[in-house]
Amino acid sequence: MHKSRNDLFDFFDDHGISHSTVEHEPVFTVEEGQHIKASMPGGHTKNLFLKDKKGQIVLISALGETTIRINKLHRHLGTQRLSFGKEDLLFETLGVRPGSVTAFALINDVDKRVRMVLDKALFEHEIVNFHPLLNDATTAIASEDLLKFVRATGHEPVIFDFSELETAPPDTV
Repeated sequence: MHKSRNDLFDFFDDHGISHSTVEHEPVFTVEEGQHIKASMPGGHTKNLFLKDKKGQIVLISALGETTIRINKLHRHLGTQRLSFGKEDLLFETLGVRPGSVTAFALINDVDKRVRMVLDKALFEHEIVNFHPLLNDATTAIASEDLLKFVRATGHEPVIFDFSELETAPPDTV
């Protein structure tokens, strides 16, 4: 059984993670949420659910404006080439649907199948904002508490500087 928004908030409270949430109409893209972001301070995020041919699953949480070159990322993470994971795998592992992918969904990855990759640029912001399991609200927490949350779910995050991929040589594989 997947966790609810209230379960997530209870988890935050149990782990001393301060949080505040603003409810809004569902948003499915970074662009659709621009007006919401204008009223909420902090770094706003995009989240990608990826997998490789061998079944390794990667969740990336990055600043909305970060460029993520998926075709170059696998070399840095030690995976095969990455592609977007299917909706059924997303729901099975993280308990969310497309449009609601969020770092907070790690609360549902009880089997620890997902590798968490966090954008180094997130930590340039004191506050970071994610959907609380559904895309009809945005929850703000301290960026340092994001690390606390990820570790409390039993995951060890990889903090990655995506700007390194901007200067990487062209893909030759």
